[in-house]
Amino acid sequence: LRRPRPAYNPSSISDPDYVRIFDTTLRDGEQSPGATFTSNEKLEIARMLAKLGVDIIEAGFPIASPDDFEAVRQIANVVGNEVFEDGYVPVICGLSRANEKDIQIAWDAVKGAKLPRVHTFIATSPIHMKDKLKKTPDEVVEIAVKAVTFARSLGCVDVEFSPEDAGRSDPEFLYRILGEVIKVGATTLNIPDTTGWNMPWEFGDLIRDLRENVEGAENVVFSTHCQNDLGLSTANSLSGALNGARQLECTINGIGERAGNASLEEICMSLALKGDTHFSGGPGTGRLYTSLNPVHITPTSKMVSEYTGMACQPHKAIVGANAFQHESGIHQDGMIKNKSTYEIMSPESIGLMRGDSQSGVGLVLGKHSGRNAVGTRLRELGYELDDAKFNAVFNRFKELAEKRKGGMEDDDLEALVSDQSGMVNKLWEVTGLQVTTGMSGMPTATVKMMGPDGVERYVAQTGTGPVDAVYKAIDAITGVRINLESYNMNSVTEGIEALASTRVVISPASKTGLDKICKERKFSGLGSDSDIVTSSARAYTAALNKLLTYTMRRQSKGSDSGIGNAVSVSSAAPMVVGVDA
Repeated sequence: LRRPRPAYNPSSISDPDYVRIFDTTLRDGEQSPGATFTSNEKLEIARMLAKLGVDIIEAGFPIASPDDFEAVRQIANVVGNEVFEDGYVPVICGLSRANEKDIQIAWDAVKGAKLPRVHTFIATSPIHMKDKLKKTPDEVVEIAVKAVTFARSLGCVDVEFSPEDAGRSDPEFLYRILGEVIKVGATTLNIPDTTGWNMPWEFGDLIRDLRENVEGAENVVFSTHCQNDLGLSTANSLSGALNGARQLECTINGIGERAGNASLEEICMSLALKGDTHFSGGPGTGRLYTSLNPVHITPTSKMVSEYTGMACQPHKAIVGANAFQHESGIHQDGMIKNKSTYEIMSPESIGLMRGDSQSGVGLVLGKHSGRNAVGTRLRELGYELDDAKFNAVFNRFKELAEKRKGGMEDDDLEALVSDQSGMVNKLWEVTGLQVTTGMSGMPTATVKMMGPDGVERYVAQTGTGPVDAVYKAIDAITGVRINLESYNMNSVTEGIEALASTRVVISPASKTGLDKICKERKFSGLGSDSDIVTSSARAYTAALNKLLTYTMRRQSKGSDSGIGNAVSVSSAAPMVVGVDA
């Protein structure tokens, strides 16, 4: 749930502790090389940002192209008019340079929103004014004033002004130009560290000095926009908040020009965890907060990654693949005893539902793992080993983990148990297999299997292909209805006689009873053979045996034999006894 937010006023915030979140993923984020969104993708991301609860969505740069204009206009007309139950609707903002044509186009794009904003900018650092703009400081001030004046003349009551490269600008010049744009109607003053040049203490001092020295500063909201060239964008943004900035500009996953922007998820969780205690000294009580709902961080992050094709680095804070995973034995031991020993937030708080996977605490079993982590995972898999057997498994685990890149999977652990302690989870075994297939005719498979009662049974099935027919036959014999989640095959060696290695992942079908026992757990199986169909059958059977063994260990009672629709080799009478009968 979102915390209540103050009623929106463009130039002020009634609660001085409230921090507005301005998301520019669709504008600055799209300027990342290779990160181009379609109009529909922009709309979907905007809707996710609204679910997340950002105060302002900078939907794009409307003058850039007709497609950009239409995308911004669509977001304004759709997302900018979708009012949530708590009365929240995001401000929709369009960026423009400081000239009338840009501003007119930006206003035309966003004016359909309930809360439209135009964001205009001009550079103010000596190097930008001299070498890029070729303008004098007086000319830059005049351009800025005319731009804000024109935006207000269109009927836009929410105008944001940015002095580009403020982090390298002369403070005295900033006092002057910002004071002038306030006089003609600017409501938000955004202070960009455009090149990521500032240290956090420098940037914080800049925000404080501007608030103290700009004429009319009490009548506007100060904002930050920090680039990440030195890896300090989030730190600089938070330093700005400490010194009175009450709007922070950021992007999902920190994407943006060059090294990117301040990361929304980092700012969000920093304020969620520390905002109440570590921001005294600025305006208000120093107990800063936002109205973001962080459970939408993970799905939004994944959507942005998918649409941009830019995966997050594994160790990226909050949303990286390793952010809630632990391999060190000391860390794993602590996590098993109390998750707070090594996690300052839960993955569930950001929408990452870890569930029972990785022992529910993000354990990655590798060469650094200790006895507690390995033993805990084995018990979760249903193995209760005495000390001698566990020592044998653990020692072998350490030997193999030293040679492996990446973690050891449950399959590997179970294989070690089988190898080292003589426990073999083999309920069903394929003892015979024959398929017919071709361009004409129906693919057919006859499969013979040895069951847990020591009796061989066979069945014939058709399918869309030979492997599908085999899998249907196995299902019919065992009487277990399952879902095939994934199927992968690789050649172990080269050449026509290469060994095929197949890996499948299965889960119990819904409404079978097994799904309640296994919950969301999935089971993988490996199989190898020079014949790809046989390899596929062995992998499928291995996964099925794991599912059944796992289920049997967790059932306090069980009357099923695990034998389905099959004909005994030694009898012509069919036996119909199924797990899901």
